[in-house]
Amino acid sequence: MTDMNLRIPRQAATLRLLVENRIREAIASGHFKPGQRLVERELCEQIGVGRTSVREALRQLEAEGLVITVPHRGPEVSSINFEEARQLYEVRALLEGFAGRAFAEQGSEEAMAELKQAVAGFRQAAQNGDRAQLVAAKTRFYSVLMEGAGNVFVKQSLTMLHNRITLLRFTSMTQQGRLDDSVAEIEAIFEAIAARDGARAEQACKHHIAMAATVALAVLAHDPQPAGRRAD
Repeated sequence: MTDMNLRIPRQAATLRLLVENRIREAIASGHFKPGQRLVERELCEQIGVGRTSVREALRQLEAEGLVITVPHRGPEVSSINFEEARQLYEVRALLEGFAGRAFAEQGSEEAMAELKQAVAGFRQAAQNGDRAQLVAAKTRFYSVLMEGAGNVFVKQSLTMLHNRITLLRFTSMTQQGRLDDSVAEIEAIFEAIAARDGARAEQACKHHIAMAATVALAVLAHDPQPAGRRAD
């Protein structure tokens, strides 16, 4: 397990959300791997909070699909198999294609400026090669993309899908040559949106998801066991 400081400052009003976010970030960065047990006592020690906060956070993450409770074993990070991943990417491509087109056709100039900053942040994170920074920058890009699309239901659906895809995102991004391609694809999405070309933005989003899916599914195809079950 990689070193990661999970401790958070105590702020009673937002403590549960802070704990949720910290565990979610730890899963996204690979600190907690698919299939790994999440022991309440250990999480309390690592994060520096009581069991009630950890328990509530785990319940929320279970609702999002990031955590699963296994009988006689307890909570663990969810795993994902080949067919589940294929279906996730398929639906995600449709929704993100829609989001890209909607952003291009009706996104505000303020949202456009935010998207430009998010793309620059991802490019910088890729150059730095920092794992946590990469995941955070990619998450920021998708957050701005969903907000700019202006459709609350698409945003809700994509958020749920992104939570599950988190289990595979770093798998795809860290394959040889994939990161450079990912940066180019993200920049192509931005260029199409900035040009207010809805059709091109939709296609660029779909292409990006298709490329990520190809890499991630190829990894899973070589190991049909659900991602993460190999490690405890």
